[in-house]
Amino acid sequence: MPKRVVSEKELTACYGLMFSDYPDIVNIRQLQAMLGISRHAAYDLLGEGEIGCIKLGNAYKIPKVNVIRYVLEASAAQAERASHVASPIPSQGVPS
Repeated sequence: MPKRVVSEKELTACYGLMFSDYPDIVNIRQLQAMLGISRHAAYDLLGEGEIGCIKLGNAYKIPKVNVIRYVLEASAAQAERASHVASPIPSQGVPS
């Protein structure tokens, strides 16, 4: 299934609403808090390229816009999967 691309307009609209208490560049601890995930899961998301980041020395710097993009794309993908699961399979009617 192709990955949903979030438009710049959509990102701009969500930027002021999502994670407004966080700075424009976040660290691993902040990413964990934003997504409610473990440190291990945060490093996995960054290492797999799911969330774009910059590595400076041993520290990861994550643009907040990349976290927002990830959330929007992941939620759209989850909704897409749910719609495929929820859609009924046409029944093969048995003639009576």
